[in-house]
Order: sequence, then structure tokens, then C-alpha cells
Amino acid sequence: MLTLSPSLIEPVTGGLLCGINVDGGPTPEQMLVLRAIVSHLWGRSDLDLRSVAPINAEELAAVLPDIETRTMFHELHLTLEACRHPQSSAQVAAVQSFAEVLETDGDDLEIFRDLIEAGVDAAKRDYNRFLSNNMRQRSEVLLPSETSGTERSNVDFAGRLSALTECGPGSLGRAYLSFYERFGISLPGPNFSTDDLFFVAHDMTHTIAGISVTPEGEIALSAFQFAMNNNATNRAALLASLIAHEAGFAVPSHLSRGQTGLLGDPAAAELFGRELRRGSECLSDFSLVNHFDLAPLQLSEVREKFGVSPPVDPTDGHHWW
Repeated sequence: MLTLSPSLIEPVTGGLLCGINVDGGPTPEQMLVLRAIVSHLWGRSDLDLRSVAPINAEELAAVLPDIETRTMFHELHLTLEACRHPQSSAQVAAVQSFAEVLETDGDDLEIFRDLIEAGVDAAKRDYNRFLSNNMRQRSEVLLPSETSGTERSNVDFAGRLSALTECGPGSLGRAYLSFYERFGISLPGPNFSTDDLFFVAHDMTHTIAGISVTPEGEIALSAFQFAMNNNATNRAALLASLIAHEAGFAVPSHLSRGQTGLLGDPAAAELFGRELRRGSECLSDFSLVNHFDLAPLQLSEVREKFGVSPPVDPTDGHHWW
């Protein structure tokens, strides 16, 4: 979770301001996203960013002793890095510098560094290697015997999906099927693949969170997951979403094209901030559980179990409730 003690909100904000103060200063989009983070995630809509003193990496390190908070800062810094268009060597160097001082590391450093130093093709190769491993980590949780890729595995997986039709009205299983119908998405299968396991977990998370499949919704969902549990898997999910839907220089095979600068839209930035807040309020992470075991339960029961609060505006086009 991404909660901060009140005494750390201004120093972390000051560090982020310093970390995007390159090439003549933060861009309007970066400031828009930072304001959404501060207002929604940390509940400080009263904080005037113009009054916050930027602090450098060494000063920030002195007040952030634990690695979890430092990692959270790095991921938020990365988010703001992805929101600079065009990307610049100064911005990449600033993220690298803060990461070194705070002793954090991640695949994002290599991806964005190669984008600047070696070009888009090199960054895409980095991203594709990263995405391949990340999709395995974010796949549906099943018993080891069911993930062996054998013919029996195909049958078991198809059988589990087919059994969702037997779930009662109002259940998670029925809601999952309705989610696919609503957005015209084909059910995974019928042949088993590791990609199918990824999409089951991903779309079950969409269903429980109530977040739509718009590009803005995809970024918001990854923010929600990151705020639920600041672990390596969810941090990777945020990075993957930002690269595909915000930075736009590498596109997964299931998408027809990338997006650039989506969070420059005030509504999208607000959505991002609100979903960070909703994710941080969850009681535990439901993105990597066995969703088939939860499928017979009422969706409302599943949401209550994990502390999923309703969206502020479920009719805004970015939610599915």
C-alpha cells in the first residue's frame, strides 16, 4: 500500500518536483499527474505544489529510511518520467540519479536509458523481454499439475472456464462472463496457453475492481494494483501499462497501436489519482489469487472481502460496475 505519514508527504512531493525539474522545468502534464497523486492518493488537495520546496536525492534519502517507501517514490518518479513528451536524456538521468542514491533498481532504468541512448528498437527489445517474464508472473494462479501444458491441462482449463456459466446471478463468475460480453472480448481458449492464464487473471482483476478496458482505464487499473500491493509484480504491471499507453514506444501484441500522453487529459489524470487511492484502501491484493475458487461467490462478497470501494463516478465511461 502507498500510504505516507503526514510528515513525509511534503518531502516526497518535493523530491518528485526536483526529479522532474529538467529541461527548463516540469511539463504541464507532469504537474497535472503529480497534483492528482498528491490530491487523491495522499488526500492533500490543499497542498499548493508551487509552495513545496524541491529537495534533492540526498536530502530525500535522509528522511526515507525504509526501502518500501523509497521504492514507492521511484515508481511514482517513473510515472512522471513516462509523462514527459518527448522523452529527454536529462529526465532519464534524473530518474537514474535518484534511483542510485535511494538504492532502488528496476527494469525501467534500462528500458528508458536505451530509449535515449540506443533508440526505439533497443528499448522495444528491452520491453519485450521484460513483458514476456512479467506476463508469466501475472498469470492466473492454478495448481502446478494444471499448468504443465499437457492435453489434460487444456481440458482442465477449458472446463474451468466453461463451469463459470454455472455460477449464479450476481456472482463473480457471472460478472466475469458479462464483462467479456459487454466489451466484445472472446473468452480465452479453447486451447491452453500461458497468455490465456495472463488474460484470465487480468480480466478478473478488471471485473472485481470495476474498471473498464479503455486505454485510460488500463493505466488506472495498473495504478490500482500497484497501490494495492507495492510488490515487484504490480510495479512491473504499472511499468508495462505506462510504456504501452502513455509513453507509447512499445506495444504488446494484443494491442493494435500505442498511445502517447493520455495522462495529459485532466480527466485521465484524475482517474489515475482516484484509482491509486481506491487501490490503497483495499485490505489485500486480489490480482494474483485463484479467481476460479472465488467465482461462485457473489461479486459484492468478493469486493467486501478485499475492501474494494465503489468508484466515484461509475458512469464515467472508464468503469464497469
